[in-house]
This record gives sequence, C-alpha cells and structure tokens, in this order.
Amino acid sequence: MRATPFLAGLAVAAAALAGRYGVQAWQAFRARPVAPRMRKFFDGGFQQTMTRREAALILGIRESASPDKVKEAHRRVMVANHPDAGGSHYLASKINEAKDVMLGKTKGSGSAF
Repeated sequence: MRATPFLAGLAVAAAALAGRYGVQAWQAFRARPVAPRMRKFFDGGFQQTMTRREAALILGIRESASPDKVKEAHRRVMVANHPDAGGSHYLASKINEAKDVMLGKTKGSGSAF
C-alpha cells in the first residue's frame, strides 16, 4: 500500500515535466521568425523594352504603387540580388531599370508618365 502514494507522486512529477516541456516548445514555436510564403514566380523572360507591368512584376508591387513603395521594394529586391552579395550584374541592372520605369525616369513602353 505504500507504493500508491509513490506512484501518484511520480505521475504528478511526470505531468509537471511534460507540461514544462510543452510550454517551452510552444514558446519556441511562437518565437520563430515568420517564414515567407512561397510565391509563384512569373514564367518568361524579360521583354525587349521594359513595360510598367513588367517593372511591377520584377519589384513585386502593383503598377499603381506610390514612389515610396517603389523605393522600398527596390531596396528589398536589390539587397537579395546585389552583385556584391553573390547576385547577378544583369539582374541588378534589370531591377534598377524596373525602379526607373516605375518612377518615370526612363521611357518604358507602358509608362503612364
């Protein structure tokens, strides 16, 4: 009969440890960085003359985005594809061209400026 309180204590200790582990696992799950959702990329190459639509696709924004959104998107995409960080010089030039088209600094065939 003395084993019953011992087993009950052992069960309480095991439940407490399992609860502690569960709380720690939940906190680690909540603290993890948010992973970006996978997006389907545009199939196809670059057009001969960059249009406003193509520039918006490159930067990942809407065609009607504000200049601040264009600059923010340009910076984000350029950081990920900069030649000094292992990116391509060609892609960097296309990203810069997309920013210029969206800001109206160059003549894109679909530019509204």
